[in-house]
Amino acid sequence: MTTELIVNTTDDGYRIALLQDGKIIEYHIDDKKRRFTVGDIILGTVERSAASLNAAFIDIGDQRGAFLHYSDLGSRFNAFKAFTASVLQKGDAQFDLNDLASTKELDKLGNITQVLRQGEKILVQVTKEALASKGFRVSCDLSLAGRYLILIPFSNTINISQKIEGKAEQQRLKNLITAIKPEGFGIIVRTIAQGKSVAKFDKELQGLLKRWEEGVENLKRALPKDRIIGEVNRASSILRDLLNASFDNVVVDNKELYQKIKAYLHEIAPEKERIVQLYRKDFKVFERFGIERQLKSLFGQVVDIAGGGYLVIEHTEAMHVIDVNSGSRITSGIDQEAMALAVNLAASVEVARQLRLRDMGGIVVVDYIDMKKSEHKQKVYQKLKEGLKADRAKTHVLPLTRIGLMQITRERVRPAVNVVNTETCPSCQGSGKTGPTISTPGQIELKLQHLVKKKNKDYLNLFIHPYLYAYFTQGLFSRRLQWLFRHKRWVSLISDSSLPITDYRFTNRRGTILAQNPKRPPIHS
Repeated sequence: MTTELIVNTTDDGYRIALLQDGKIIEYHIDDKKRRFTVGDIILGTVERSAASLNAAFIDIGDQRGAFLHYSDLGSRFNAFKAFTASVLQKGDAQFDLNDLASTKELDKLGNITQVLRQGEKILVQVTKEALASKGFRVSCDLSLAGRYLILIPFSNTINISQKIEGKAEQQRLKNLITAIKPEGFGIIVRTIAQGKSVAKFDKELQGLLKRWEEGVENLKRALPKDRIIGEVNRASSILRDLLNASFDNVVVDNKELYQKIKAYLHEIAPEKERIVQLYRKDFKVFERFGIERQLKSLFGQVVDIAGGGYLVIEHTEAMHVIDVNSGSRITSGIDQEAMALAVNLAASVEVARQLRLRDMGGIVVVDYIDMKKSEHKQKVYQKLKEGLKADRAKTHVLPLTRIGLMQITRERVRPAVNVVNTETCPSCQGSGKTGPTISTPGQIELKLQHLVKKKNKDYLNLFIHPYLYAYFTQGLFSRRLQWLFRHKRWVSLISDSSLPITDYRFTNRRGTILAQNPKRPPIHS
């Protein structure tokens, strides 16, 4: 199985697609307008307390207020609070964490009004992004994630991932971490650390400690709402969590981000640095890898299932509902029960993929085709659970009910990804009438003539819909070849399925837009 990470630059940030054998399994949007992301540590101010919720609302610069529950303060909150106050008031970044060992642990049954007061400055870490009308979810139980280890300040515990098999290996890892761990910091050993050497752990631990020390220095001169320690960019965080031997390519079409990812891989996995590539070709990177076409088909309300059948996916405020349908699947030679099992098994694979792809969270209800045999229901249940093993979000799946419903709860960390796959008519702008598409080739030829004769352009790229691409290139003496003889210019045609059929775009060698239809703000490819 080959794994590739493709990153496309947009005006608003980055689009990131994780592919396995050419198929999208994860899709992320890294928006520059988003001020904070999961993992960021921020200096907030207690805005108000809600005794009935045993929670406080923290001002971090978002108008909805970040939600901090008492249970998210952490058992070592008293030590954490003393350290923060010392740095803010005295600028004492050398506060001895060893002195905090005797600090009393937080009462598990306490009330938040007893430990936080209005106007108090406090460090918080984003654990969930804002969802609809709800603000960020934050915690005072801080952690810094690395590839092999997670560093937890104000703690001395060592925890080993439960997914690491074998007591001997668990004990080996615990012994190694005990030997290198500084006092005042806890460590969580991640699953990928299995079988790795102490040299790798020590190198990463020193990097995490350096990040913490830099954060403390930032805190000394910070103002409320400032980011103290930032999470790495989304592409790097995916590599940190998923990078393994099956990763073959990381393709980036932005030089600055390419350099950042290359430097990050050099730090965490030098042997994988060579897989990072800077994409320099004229047509879009998502077109080159067939991602644009997949996005159009995978984010619709109706999604096809391999081998026949389809899913209907509905999003509501309270939950997501997925209906499994057999469609026009041929059933000759097999009975209804066998057909239902076959479709439901294929649907389970696609449901697991869709949950991860759209990053759906909260409650999900899947309505399968009715089956009578309990062993068939069990097979479908196991198939879905197997498909969710690779999902990094926490999920809980209940067996099929008597009427064929399966209930899933999935960790909701960030808003569900939604790709708009419908297009507004570029001619009528949604009024209900459209100009004749047959006129588009004529418009393109007139614009080409204008750019060559009036503007004297010597190099042209033309981005067009695949249908128009086929129209202009078909035959031995194609229309593109006719342009070469007529205008003494070679026009580089680029097929772009993200464009409506009546849209086109002329650019020069540097990618500057010379003309386009409809007229709209420039698009940087």
